[in-house]
Amino acid sequence: MAIAKIVGVETEFGIMLRGAAESNPIAASSLLINAYAGERARQAGASAGGPKVGWDFEDESPGNDARGGPPPGALPPEIETHLVNIVLTNGARYYVDHAHPELSTPECADARSIVRFDRAAEEILVASMAAAKRLLPDGQELVVYKNNSDRKGNSYGCHENYLMDRLVPFGRIVTHAMAHFITRQVFTGAGKVGTEAAGLTSEDVPFQLTQRADFFEEEVGLETTLKRPIVNTRDEPHADSQKYRRLHVICGDANLSETATFLKVGTTAIVLAMVEDDFLPRDFIFRAPVWCMRAVSYDRSLRLPLELADGATITALDVQWELLDRARKYADAGGLAVVGEEVGAAVLAEWEAVLTGLEADPMQLADRLDWVAKYRIIDAYRERHGLQWSDARLAAMDLQYHDLRPDKSLARRAGLRTLVSPDEVASAMTEPPTDTRAYFRGTCLQKWGDAIVAANWDSLVFDIGKDPLRRVPMMEPSRGTAAHVGMLLAECTTPAELLERLGS
Repeated sequence: MAIAKIVGVETEFGIMLRGAAESNPIAASSLLINAYAGERARQAGASAGGPKVGWDFEDESPGNDARGGPPPGALPPEIETHLVNIVLTNGARYYVDHAHPELSTPECADARSIVRFDRAAEEILVASMAAAKRLLPDGQELVVYKNNSDRKGNSYGCHENYLMDRLVPFGRIVTHAMAHFITRQVFTGAGKVGTEAAGLTSEDVPFQLTQRADFFEEEVGLETTLKRPIVNTRDEPHADSQKYRRLHVICGDANLSETATFLKVGTTAIVLAMVEDDFLPRDFIFRAPVWCMRAVSYDRSLRLPLELADGATITALDVQWELLDRARKYADAGGLAVVGEEVGAAVLAEWEAVLTGLEADPMQLADRLDWVAKYRIIDAYRERHGLQWSDARLAAMDLQYHDLRPDKSLARRAGLRTLVSPDEVASAMTEPPTDTRAYFRGTCLQKWGDAIVAANWDSLVFDIGKDPLRRVPMMEPSRGTAAHVGMLLAECTTPAELLERLGS
C-alpha cells in the first residue's frame, strides 16, 4: 500500500550584484540571506529567535547511494558547513549552496501546499532583495532570478523530494520515474531561448521547452552538479531509514507558473504512488533516455516519436496520456488519499486539461504553462522587430521572465493563472504547514527560538541552560502536526516544560 506522498522543493536561485565593479556570488548570497534574517529578527523581536537558528549537519549524508554504493569516480555533493544556513519559522531552510541562495520549502502534504510554500519562497527572496538594498551603497542592487542557467554553461537546480516506501525495489522506481521525467517536460518546462548543448546553436534549437535538459548526461547516478543523471540515487531519507526513502528529483525546471508547479509535483506524486502499488503494468523503457530528454525539450511540435527499447515508438504526449489514464483507474480503484483526495482529483483534472490543450494548440495554454507564456511573449517581440533567434535581446528577455523583482518580471505580466491567494502566500512566509512535522519545527522556532541551537529536517536541538543539549528527534514526517502536537505546544509555556512532557 502506497504511503502518503509528503513532498518538498529546493530551489537554487540565480543572483547578480548590479552596480558594482565585481561581485563574489557567495558573498552576495550571504548578504542577501543575512539581510533578510536580520530584518526578520528585528521585526519579530530578539525573543522570537527563528531566523538566527542554524542548520544541524549531524545527519547529513549526501554520499549514500540507493544502489548500495557509488560507482568508482562518483562525485556526491559536498556539505558546505561554513556557509550561511538558517531555519525559518515557516519550517523552511534558507542557505547558501554552491554560490547560490537556496530555499527549501518545509515538508508539505500535497501539491497545492507546495505551490503555496513555493510562492512564499519567491516572496521571501523579494523581501531579501529589498532588505539587502537598504544595506548596499547607493547605485548597487542584488537581483535574484528564479531560473536554471547563467548562459555560461552553468546550471543550477530546482529539486523535488518525495517520501517513498523503503521496500519498493529501486529498479522499479527508476523504470517508471525515468519515463515520467522525460515526458512531463511538455508541461513542466520553463522555456529557454537557444541551447547550451555542445555542438548545437540557436539555428538548431531556436527555442526549447526546458532550461535543464541541456545539462543531463547520465541515466542514473549520484551526482547533482556534474554528469547529472535523470534519476538521482541519493539515499538520504531525513526520516526513519528502515521505513522510508526520499526520492530526490533533480531534473525539473524552476517554475513561475503555479499550474506548472502544481502539475510537476502532483503528477509525479501520483505516478510514484502507482509505482509503490505496482499499478503500472506497462514499462516505457527508452532506447536512449538522455537523447530523449533533450529531444523532448527541443520539440515544440510535441509530435516527435521516441524509440523504445523494444523498437516501438511513442510520443511524450502519448506517454503522459497513458499515465493519466492509469492514474484515473488507480483513483477509481482505491482513491487518492496518499496525495490528498481533493488535491489529487484537481491534479487529474488539470493534467487532462493541459494535455488536451497541448494536443490541440499549445498557445492556448499561455496562461498556465511557463514555456508557452515565455514563447508567446518573446516570439511576438521577435516578429515585431524582425529578429533572429540568436539576437541577444531575446536572451535578455528570457532572463527577464525569471526576474523576481515585481516591477521587472515578465512572468508577472504574462497573465499566468494563480492557485493560491496573496493572503495564503503571505502567511506561508512565516507560518508552517499544519499537516506535517514542519508544524512542530516552525512553531517551536516561533515560541522558543532563543532556546534552539540548531535544527534540521528530522530533529531540533534545545539548550535550556542545563547540560547536555537535548535533541528532539522527528523521524516521522507525518507526525508533529497541529492535530498531533498543537495542544501540547499551546499548553507549554517554556521549552523545559515541552521537553519534560515529551520525555514522559
